[in-house]
Amino acid sequence: MDAITRARRLTWKVLLSTFVAMWMLIIVTSVVAFVDGKFQWWRVVPAVIAAICFTWICPRILSAALNRRYLIREVTVTAALAVVATALGGGDSFGWGIVLVCWLSMATLRVSRRTLYLLAAGTWVVGVGISVVATALGLSMTGMSVTVGEALFFNGLVYGIWCGIMPPSNRMWIWIWSLAVQAHEGREAHTRLALAEERLRFARDLHDLVGHQLSAIAVKTELAVRLSDVDSGAAKSEMAEVNALTRKALRELRQAVRGYRELDLAAELNSVKGVLEAAGVRCEVHLPYRDLPDGVAPVFAYAVREAVTNVLKHSTATFCDISIRFTALEAELSVRNDGVQRRRAADLGSGLTGMAERLAAVGGKLSAHPTEDGQFTLNAVVSLPIGG
Repeated sequence: MDAITRARRLTWKVLLSTFVAMWMLIIVTSVVAFVDGKFQWWRVVPAVIAAICFTWICPRILSAALNRRYLIREVTVTAALAVVATALGGGDSFGWGIVLVCWLSMATLRVSRRTLYLLAAGTWVVGVGISVVATALGLSMTGMSVTVGEALFFNGLVYGIWCGIMPPSNRMWIWIWSLAVQAHEGREAHTRLALAEERLRFARDLHDLVGHQLSAIAVKTELAVRLSDVDSGAAKSEMAEVNALTRKALRELRQAVRGYRELDLAAELNSVKGVLEAAGVRCEVHLPYRDLPDGVAPVFAYAVREAVTNVLKHSTATFCDISIRFTALEAELSVRNDGVQRRRAADLGSGLTGMAERLAAVGGKLSAHPTEDGQFTLNAVVSLPIGG
């Protein structure tokens, strides 16, 4: 599971916890009313049905909010259900009135600040009004004997606290979720940019190496065609130069391809460091102060590329440490990251399997496995001097 999926699930759970608290408060209020002899089935059963329908619709509204949408019809229907449940339950701010508060916390997730204030004020008026009417008619289920004035003061205060706290709290979680999505999208954009820059670098280098020769070949070929009818000797001379330029261009092209096939370790380390950091992975590189023995750098350059590819594709790493050391007998490359792959250690995959075969061809060996401290380590070791 990647980080953005975990962030979405966490936000979803936090938002749903409001409704869990709502049902707990409803149950406690109903039990108290039953003990005090104020439990009336003709009111509680319809209120429970309305609350169930309310709860059934709410996840769709929350899901839409996480996806930056606002379901006006569903919000309107749940508002009616919340009013019905609150009215039938007596409207107490510490009882069935919590349904109204939950609706407010959900209905204000994707609205402007002005709309938020209006909905909060409207909810406060409806909740306090229902509680005062229920108290005047003797329909309160709290079990407390209070006057209308006391009910107005108490419920007005509590509803005010609810309406002032709940919407900003849930809106804060939606805001945090939005920041996580933006950060994730930015990370992907940086990764794509880094890869695009690498492709441009390859295209630029290839153009610089063989572009001049190909342009010269085109010019001299055109000149030879014009000279073929008037001076065959000069035309042959031009074609001889074309042949020489062609061979030179082919030789340089092969050198360019060989250079990219036999990777330069320093260039590869700079490249993967840039790609990793663009993807939000902190990268540290530790190199020996001496030049590597002959033949080691190209082999390790391949291993570095494959290891970093796996870090980007198969893990959720936040850091990657690349270390190279060597003695008179062997050279070792270590790539360590904190994104453990959820695969068997023995199942190295096609890329690492190919790398193991490449190392074996020069007398080396490759190991890749999770460690006890929750990290993943790739080690490539070759014996010195490099074998053929």
